[in-house]
Amino acid sequence: MKTTEPIIIQGTEVNERTQCAHYHSERDIIAIQHKCCGGFYACIQCHNEAVSHAPQVWPKTEFQIEAIYCGNCHQTLPIASYLSCNSTCPHCQAAFNPGCANHYHLYFEQ
Repeated sequence: MKTTEPIIIQGTEVNERTQCAHYHSERDIIAIQHKCCGGFYACIQCHNEAVSHAPQVWPKTEFQIEAIYCGNCHQTLPIASYLSCNSTCPHCQAAFNPGCANHYHLYFEQ
């Protein structure tokens, strides 16, 4: 029987939908696993406040890694699926913030 540990979303004032002190609109419901440390954080600011190392971007060669967490359905999805999902969770159809695309370069190789 396969058991999986629950994913802990780290950050500042993170709620059950992964909204944090920095981003908390109805559509700010994803967390990203950081390449540098493996932790899931609600946003880059949450990561930078919690750790003393610089963040690393995910290389294109690793876009198949399930590093995106939907705070609505609590499912993970591959980076490639997230980048091509048109701001909608492919599992539950919850709307993601389309403005997050402005920050992709902080997380993903362009």
